[in-house]
Amino acid sequence: MENVPIKIESFGSEYSEQGLKEKLSKIARKAGIKMAYAVLVAFYAVQSDTLSFKEKARLYGALGYFILPVDLIPDAILGMGYSDDLAALVYVLHTVSSNITPEVKQRAREKLCSWFDNVDIDIDF
Repeated sequence: MENVPIKIESFGSEYSEQGLKEKLSKIARKAGIKMAYAVLVAFYAVQSDTLSFKEKARLYGALGYFILPVDLIPDAILGMGYSDDLAALVYVLHTVSSNITPEVKQRAREKLCSWFDNVDIDIDF
C-alpha cells in the first residue's frame, strides 16, 4: 500500500463546537492535561483574529480529527489511543504558533484550572 500523506484540513468537516465539548469532557482526565491543553489552545486560537483562514482550517482539521471516533489509533486503546490525536494537534499548533497570542494560551490555562485542581502546565507550542 502506498504511503499517502494525510491532509489534516480534510477532517475540518468533523468539527463542531458541541462535538468538541462533548469529546473533551469525556476524555479530559483519561487523555491527560497535555491533550486537554492542546485542544483548548486550538479551540481558543480559531476564535481569535490573529490566524489566517488557512491556519484556522488546519486547526479545525486537527480538532475534527480529535472529535472523530475512528482514526489511525483507536481512542479505546489504553495508553496509546490519543497519541495520534495529540500528535496532530501539536503538529498543527506548532505550525501556527507564531500567531497564537499569550492571551489564547492564558484562556486555555484558566479553563483547565477551573476543571482540575493544582494544574501546572509547562507546555509551549
